[in-house]
Amino acid sequence: MRLLLVLVTALLALSTSVASASTDPYAPVNRPGPRLSVPIAQLEAAVKCTPSAYGSRREVALFVPGTGVEPDEAFSWNWFRALDAIGHPYCSVALPASSVGDVQVSAEYVVHAIRHTRAISRGKIAVIGHSQGGVSSRFALRFWPDTRAMVADHVGLAAVNHGSDQNDALYPNGNGPAFALQLKRSAKFVEAVNSRQETFPGIAYTSLSTVHDQFVTPAGTTDLRGATNISLQDVCPENKSDHITIGTSDNLAFALTMNAITRRGPATPADLPASVCGQDLMPGADPTTVTADLTAFLETAMDRIAAAPVSVAEPALKPHVFARG
Repeated sequence: MRLLLVLVTALLALSTSVASASTDPYAPVNRPGPRLSVPIAQLEAAVKCTPSAYGSRREVALFVPGTGVEPDEAFSWNWFRALDAIGHPYCSVALPASSVGDVQVSAEYVVHAIRHTRAISRGKIAVIGHSQGGVSSRFALRFWPDTRAMVADHVGLAAVNHGSDQNDALYPNGNGPAFALQLKRSAKFVEAVNSRQETFPGIAYTSLSTVHDQFVTPAGTTDLRGATNISLQDVCPENKSDHITIGTSDNLAFALTMNAITRRGPATPADLPASVCGQDLMPGADPTTVTADLTAFLETAMDRIAAAPVSVAEPALKPHVFARG
């Protein structure tokens, strides 16, 4: 009798799982992604790599910028300097319209960048995305499953993983930049990128956040199921990093990211020395210019967002996103 009960319970669980999978409107996680719609010349021109990335046995870092900025504007005055100083190889990808358009199109650039970076190196790579860059890269991994075997680490720096309620408040009826409508908490894009499963086996996910994030709210929307989710203030309670500085100048975010991409598995805060909390600026960031650098970053991003074309509604999801194909 007990064996029969166990079998019935197992069958019910299986049937529920199958029914759930069959009714999910979004594509199965292992269905091959479509051919990229962006011309190959544009995709190739968007990726830049250091000479050391070619043939590297180290985990090459691929940087994906956030909204309204180009890779050099986001990373040349901080991350690139720091990695150059220690000889760590890296690549970056420039996204169309500085990421103020359709995030689905940006994701195609990331798909190509992942494939390119893996092809020129000798091992799996690390994807490091700030803000929107954290979620556009996740969209790439979700809907082009061939890219997953190419990635060892995914690090999100204040990634807009579950949208921001600020976008819902600003654009309750649409009429805003495409990316902002896609990154509402209620957006279909957000529903799609998190459909079926949020993380994938074989990739070590680290999602870093800060309680002082002024753009991605409420707290916790950066967290992912299956990831190591770390609030900077849980490691260093006095850390003052905000949405911009977590991806551009914060020493703790830098240390956790490097911990993730230079060893097996996600970031482990216990590996870091206590002294990490006593230094505000990451290596590479110049204390004499960092205020001006941060101001330029924010002003550039805000100007491009303000000048972005207005979409009446959230861009429609592409056919390949759906189970029906």
